[in-house]
Amino acid sequence: MAKMKCAIIGSGNIGTDLMIKLLKGSDSLELVAVVGIDPASEGLAMARERGVSTTHEGIEGLRKMSVYPEIGIAFDATSAYAHKEHDAALQQDGKLVVDLTPAAIGPFFVPPVDAALDSGVRNVNMVTCGGQATIPIVAAVSRVSPVHYAEIVASVSSRSAGPGTRANIDEFTRTTAKAIEDVGGAGRGRAIIILNPAEPPMIMRDTIFTLTDQVNEDDIRASVKEMVQTVQSYVPGYRLKQEVQFERFGSNNPLKIPGYGEFEGLKTSVFLEVEGAGDYLPKYSGNLDIMTAAAKAAGERLAQQQLEKAAA
Repeated sequence: MAKMKCAIIGSGNIGTDLMIKLLKGSDSLELVAVVGIDPASEGLAMARERGVSTTHEGIEGLRKMSVYPEIGIAFDATSAYAHKEHDAALQQDGKLVVDLTPAAIGPFFVPPVDAALDSGVRNVNMVTCGGQATIPIVAAVSRVSPVHYAEIVASVSSRSAGPGTRANIDEFTRTTAKAIEDVGGAGRGRAIIILNPAEPPMIMRDTIFTLTDQVNEDDIRASVKEMVQTVQSYVPGYRLKQEVQFERFGSNNPLKIPGYGEFEGLKTSVFLEVEGAGDYLPKYSGNLDIMTAAAKAAGERLAQQQLEKAAA
């Protein structure tokens, strides 16, 4: 099968981990360029060692590279602020874009939830690490019953939260909450992130609370377990930490939620942990691993659609 050439913008932790994943193999993508702004970047050095062309002159350096006209997809692993400038240039040049920042210029994409991408989509947003980990579970519950409210808490090691993550904390909460609604199907969404300084570093842990009508618990339990298996197909370290928990609230004891009000129905609690594959980063950095694994899946989906369209 033909492959589409691609580039990674951002030579930090996320960009470098994505680079390793792409170089390990892809049926539809060929990595040909890695872009940074620091000539001493370890990510750029690793790319050169592996025969990938590099530039430390940012997006303009990429546009000057001889291979640029052949590139069909660019992965942006920089920041929400920088992505706006990058996307404008890339769209002008006719490139497809996979956005790993919280900029959310294009539609959200969560691989096990979004079966297909609209043929006209030129930029897809990978939400956030917390979103990639938890939105599949919200969607799994919503397959059984409408989710009136969903709240997620993403706890990650402070060691795996670099400057980009810390600079985008506000965008994280807004973007994740919106995606819980738009992709997960919740009527209302709320997101919280915790940077845990524990030593030794903790594996990413995620808690998902959903509020639904009074439905069969076994149906929700089965849907959640099926979704976990689906995510494991591209993130092997994604797993349930314990059995799904349920609590019922009636008119005599409604659940009171600040900012939401009183609720009567079924509360479902799901507890996850995400262990990284250890491609570039330590295995405790599951929050970064699930982003890069999902981004690779998104890029492959875009490439396959374009290649099939060109062959038709």
